[in-house]
Amino acid sequence: MNDPQPVLYYAVYLFPTALETLGDALKPYLRDGPHGRHLMCAEIDAGGQLFEVMIPSHDEQGRPIDIEMMFPTVMVRLVISMRPEADVGFT
Repeated sequence: MNDPQPVLYYAVYLFPTALETLGDALKPYLRDGPHGRHLMCAEIDAGGQLFEVMIPSHDEQGRPIDIEMMFPTVMVRLVISMRPEADVGFT
């Protein structure tokens, strides 16, 4: 889970009620795109009641870190896989 450049990234879109429920805890990790706000994840695991994501980030000193986040699977609206250099919605 420490691969800084995965082959694919995943744009994870949550339902509006999920965005509202998770609120400020989620805001630092959301990205805006042509299809709405989403999480850009290096890894996902949708195999249980909790949807697990790994979000590449950095600490206060700029060192790379991975943020692991888990939330109920029913909060997920859509997942799109893409190459790292692609923008969501454009090929």
